Amino acid sequence: MIGLALGGLLLGAVFGALALRPTDNPDNGRAASVSGKPLVGGPFSLIDQTGKRVTDQDFRGKEMLVFFGFTNCPDICPAGLQVMSAALQQLGKKADDVVPLFITLDPERDTPEKMSEYVKNFSPRLVGLTGSASEIAATAKAYRVFYQKVPDEKNPNNYSVDHSAFFYLMGKDGSFLAPIPITNDPAQLASSIDKALG
Repeated sequence: MIGLALGGLLLGAVFGALALRPTDNPDNGRAASVSGKPLVGGPFSLIDQTGKRVTDQDFRGKEMLVFFGFTNCPDICPAGLQVMSAALQQLGKKADDVVPLFITLDPERDTPEKMSEYVKNFSPRLVGLTGSASEIAATAKAYRVFYQKVPDEKNPNNYSVDHSAFFYLMGKDGSFLAPIPITNDPAQLASSIDKALG
């Protein structure tokens, strides 16, 4: 939970600038504005649940709905993936060009085989991605995702992974469209995706 709070704060700082809009200053008639977009997303090269190497370029021409987590996650990840799958189902044909991606933050345990078993519990459309520790770290950094391994005090051979939890909606050209809180229910997520896609 501490990790989620820290991740939320970090993302809040990145996305906070989005809330600023040009305003007229009655004193001098000038407008204050913030230019540019948050630098979220970017190139990646990972392994899908079939063992095939894929890159961000393989998804060009489709929007990506990206969620980071891990298969041993007790509640946040499965709940998020259920919401993601239900929201896309609610959108119907509007979601035909949206590819849901689940990127592990635990490449040590989440092999392509394990990802394959896991993602099929949620949707046949869901793409599970893993890779080397350095590949995952680079992808998480590109998406501004906080994560850290947390040892299990009762079992030194086990661990969990604290991580920030957002859905990232990416455009057909790979550009960042919107961060969507994981606290949304399926209807809220469907509405947020619909609005972002126009």
